[in-house]
Amino acid sequence: MQNKNWKAWLYLLPAIAFLGVFMVYPLVDVFVYSFEEGYNSTSQTFWGTGLYNYSYVLHDPYFLQAVKNTFILVIITVPVSTGLALLISVGLNSIKPLRELYQTVFFLPYVTNTLAVGLVFMILFKKTAYSDGLINLLIHFFGGQSIDFIDGPYWAKMLVMCIYTVWVVMPFKILILTSALASVRQDYYNAAKIDGTSKWRTFTRITLPMISPMIFYLIITGFIGAFKAYSDEVAIFGTDLNAAGMNTIVGYVYDMLYGDSGGYPSFASAAALILFAIVLTITVINLMISKKNVQY
Repeated sequence: MQNKNWKAWLYLLPAIAFLGVFMVYPLVDVFVYSFEEGYNSTSQTFWGTGLYNYSYVLHDPYFLQAVKNTFILVIITVPVSTGLALLISVGLNSIKPLRELYQTVFFLPYVTNTLAVGLVFMILFKKTAYSDGLINLLIHFFGGQSIDFIDGPYWAKMLVMCIYTVWVVMPFKILILTSALASVRQDYYNAAKIDGTSKWRTFTRITLPMISPMIFYLIITGFIGAFKAYSDEVAIFGTDLNAAGMNTIVGYVYDMLYGDSGGYPSFASAAALILFAIVLTITVINLMISKKNVQY
């Protein structure tokens, strides 16, 4: 028995070594960096240890703006994208002609490069010297006034960002929910028909409970993905997200490392650990809620 355990650990050794070098060590390194005050990346020196880095980050207006943007993005896009994906998946599941074609059409944005999709959104919403953009043309058609969605008011830029995020993440959720709906046993629906159960009651009492694990999975991954948003904002608003007022927490970490204000790994590490704490807290809350609402 001990010989078998030794062989098992030997087989696992390459994976453990890989995880240790590329995951565990960087996490420990980030944790250490976050407490080193006045760290100089060139000389590899610092003048003290403490909580100054966390204090600086939490009082930095750029970080506070990034937190605000990230939370708005999370609060709006996760429930909206999940709800729309559920509605579309139920619709796709209820039709038979050309179902595979419709599924392919809805899945196309997921296999398209996000930067390319971002550039298309920028063209649709951006005002130029030659055109106000397709969206503003539609607004004019219905009697409204043009809006500068890219360089204009904050709410307009956030609206574009939310629409774009929902557009990008929804295809994956449709794919998962469509598969979940197809796995529900038809016997349950047949029994509901025999009892004369309404479609709404069938949906709330049979469909939702049966696919609740997948919905919970999409909500958890949606929260984590939205908190990691960065490249989407760059695709639409450019690399100087602080000037546009549309930076995110991950963008702030990147700027502290490589941006115009870069060269501050201690500040970046502190911000990264704050983000980790936020994501961990929300994940734990969701897990606690799921114990009462998710049926396995």
